[in-house]
Amino acid sequence: MKNFFTHKIRKKSPVEIAGMIIFGIIAITGLAILFGFVIMWLWNWLMPEIFGLTTLTYWQSVGIFILLKLLLGGCGSSHSSKKSSNDSSKKETDNAKSDFSKWKYYEKFWEEEGDEYYKQYIKRQLEQPGEDKSE
Repeated sequence: MKNFFTHKIRKKSPVEIAGMIIFGIIAITGLAILFGFVIMWLWNWLMPEIFGLTTLTYWQSVGIFILLKLLLGGCGSSHSSKKSSNDSSKKETDNAKSDFSKWKYYEKFWEEEGDEYYKQYIKRQLEQPGEDKSE
C-alpha cells in the first residue's frame, strides 16, 4: 500500500498536497452537514405525517445518523473484520495481492516496450476482417 500512495503523490509539490488535505477536510465537513440536513428534512417531511412522530432538530438528526451508522454500518471497513476460514479464499486473496504488486513494473514496461506492443495491437485490429474500420 505504501507504493500506491507514493505513486499518486510523488509528482506533487507540498503546496498541492496541503491543498488536497484542506480540500478533503472541507469536503468531509460539508458532506456531514449535508447528511444532517437531508435526514432532518426527510424526517420532518415524512415521519410526523405518516406515524405522528415529532419533528427533529439538526443535532437530533445528526445523532440519529451516527446511531444508525454505528448500529447498521459499523465503524470502518467490514472487509478487514472478516476472518477467512476457507483456504481457497485465502489463496485467492494472496494471489490478488501478488497480482497487484506486479503493477510496480508498469511504468518501466510502458517506457521500454509499451509503444511497440501498442502499434502491433493496432495493426492486428485493423487487419481483422468483417469489422467496421470507420471509427
